[in-house]
Amino acid sequence: MKCKDLISIADLVQSDIEEIFNVTKELKEWHNKGYDEKCLSGKILGMIFEKSSMRTRVSFEVAMVQLGGHAIYLTQGDINLGKRESVKDGARVLSRYVGGIVIRTFGQDIIQELARYATVPVINALSDYLHPCQALTDMYTIKEKFGTYTNVKIAYIGDGNNVARSLAQICAKLGIHFYVASPKGYELSPDFLAKTKQLADGNDVIHLCSNPKEVAKDAHVLYTDTWVSMGQETERETRLQAFKEFQINNEILKLAKDDVKVMHCLPAHRGEEITDEVIDGPHSIVYDQAENRLHVEKALLKLLLRK
Repeated sequence: MKCKDLISIADLVQSDIEEIFNVTKELKEWHNKGYDEKCLSGKILGMIFEKSSMRTRVSFEVAMVQLGGHAIYLTQGDINLGKRESVKDGARVLSRYVGGIVIRTFGQDIIQELARYATVPVINALSDYLHPCQALTDMYTIKEKFGTYTNVKIAYIGDGNNVARSLAQICAKLGIHFYVASPKGYELSPDFLAKTKQLADGNDVIHLCSNPKEVAKDAHVLYTDTWVSMGQETERETRLQAFKEFQINNEILKLAKDDVKVMHCLPAHRGEEITDEVIDGPHSIVYDQAENRLHVEKALLKLLLRK
């Protein structure tokens, strides 16, 4: 990888993405044979979590342990970044203590400022705007299941949120057609789409629609995410009403390819954006997807922290 940090998929070139996937495959194969490369022995990862998470915290901590290093978990109460202490000072001090920083927070601007002043790699583990680790994991999982991502139709049904943005960015980088169905007022913004089109060298690979049945037709992958993300609890009833026709259920499933794969980044609100019979059914690869967070993050840590 040519970049110091992972802040956005937009910062990566295609060769970076392929390198991450190649290292992921190698590390996963080794792990499944009972061997973990201790390439980060003596390294310490600082983990700033202003938003709680099960998968992100566990996968990054386990990744560091399997690679021979250690992780320190820091909550908003421990640091109060940007309030008790400036982001600039926090970045500079932590860089003297740890070999890398993972941050899961609300504002993308906080992550960008942290990376600007940190002298160690910074990894965006989620902001309200982007979720690059998830998008890398998702595309790796698609490649793992289909053997390729060329000519794979990905249909995302739901909110044009951080997950949808990062998926759009990685599809633009790889030249994959990405179909998004969202209710009015919850689409990917025109400004974001204009910037994403530049990532695809001007090619139109992001397709927006307000009809979930239309994007689901002949899809190889059906993807959804929660309709009410962390911090949006006051909008819950409004969002449930707006998204009620955007559920992935058996009716939507029948419109897709016979071998369609169903994905969800979790946590799932069963009975809302996805039904039990779909997420627990034979087309679901949700738990393979969740497992691959560990292997992709191990690859990122190896590539960034060994520099």
